[in-house]
Amino acid sequence: MNTIGILTSGGDSPGMNAAVWSAVKYAMQHGGIKIYGIRNGYRGLIEGEHIQLDSARVDGIHSQGGTILGSARCPAMKTPEGQAAALANINRLGIEGMIVVGGDGSFQGARVLSQMGVPTIGLPGTIDNDLNYTDYTIGFDTACNTAMDAVMKIRDTMKSHDRIAIVEVMGRHCGDIATTVGMGMGADFIIIPELENEYPDEFNLSAMADRILALRRQGKRFGVIITAEGVCYAKGNVRAAILREQLEEALAQKQKAAEEKFSFDIRDMVLAHIQRGGCPTAFDRRIAIEMAARAVELLVNGTGNRVVGITKNKIFDEDILLALGAESKFDRGAIDMALKLSEKYIRLPEDRA
Repeated sequence: MNTIGILTSGGDSPGMNAAVWSAVKYAMQHGGIKIYGIRNGYRGLIEGEHIQLDSARVDGIHSQGGTILGSARCPAMKTPEGQAAALANINRLGIEGMIVVGGDGSFQGARVLSQMGVPTIGLPGTIDNDLNYTDYTIGFDTACNTAMDAVMKIRDTMKSHDRIAIVEVMGRHCGDIATTVGMGMGADFIIIPELENEYPDEFNLSAMADRILALRRQGKRFGVIITAEGVCYAKGNVRAAILREQLEEALAQKQKAAEEKFSFDIRDMVLAHIQRGGCPTAFDRRIAIEMAARAVELLVNGTGNRVVGITKNKIFDEDILLALGAESKFDRGAIDMALKLSEKYIRLPEDRA
């Protein structure tokens, strides 16, 4: 193995730079293997955008957020023409193995490269933590800490003004960020896609309004609701503003029926891309560095078509097809604990005593 290519693909995540840094450093320890950084993900691979990486070029990047290589979505990589162009550029540069840092879509591209005869290793780089084969993905821990800090500040001002905040965090198909942040800051409600899709009896707007009214009668005048961006709710994909409107309507109807006149000031907020940025935490740096080193080691030993992950605090690798087909790792126990600690289960009316 004389030349390795590395790219970062899909949504950026804190720790991608640490993975690039580690791959370059580790490759140089194996007889000075040449490393090409592919610019802008698979798009750069198709268009031939690359830079040669060395110790000087990557010095200090392990502590930086984002990705120095850039990232981009690339539908063209799904086409035969795009795949052929990518392979041609790999061959032109003399690349003998590829490292791909990204999420599920990026791994699909890595699988294609492997099938075309290019030994390829995937590293899980996505803040959503939605790759089922691994306990944690690179960037998830940092995103949770960033969101937690923001939500705690939001909670302070909500308490000062007797308001309720609906805070939308990232997580299109996975509620891990919402669950972790909601549990850590003691949210009044946590709404995630898994509850809607798998446990609809605990996902009910009427029950939420009942609970908020009960809390107000007990004297609680502020609150925080955490919702994942991918939640499907009544009118389709919910943004925080739509949920706010629906909750205000539900509260008004219930108060009218009960002849109550509480005043509710509800604000909706979307944290959005702030969760992707910032210096990676020590945990994200560590797993990124260890995973990238394992990737280089696999390629040096002539092994491809693998992905690297972490389980029970140990780095491991497995076949990419097995990883892509892994069953959902939704932690029912974690959401149960979060809801029970706050005593805020969302139940259908007929399920409540």
